[in-house]
Amino acid sequence: MTTKSAKGLRGHIIDGFDGTYYFRVYDADHNFTDYLLRHCDLTVVIDDEDAYLYEDEFSATLDHSPGTLGIKDDGT
Repeated sequence: MTTKSAKGLRGHIIDGFDGTYYFRVYDADHNFTDYLLRHCDLTVVIDDEDAYLYEDEFSATLDHSPGTLGIKDDGT
């Protein structure tokens, strides 16, 4: 097994839709490696204009923008 620091690495958090999450890293040729995400308290900076926070008195969610989700300005 080889190891290298991931500090400064850019990638995507990918939902495996089975309870697992991956950190996907693309190379210059658009090939990717999915790393199983096991880090329990990873610091993340979101650099995605389509990421929006939704909050109400019951929950807080990070999802796509209202436009991407088909939600109109009036919330429907």
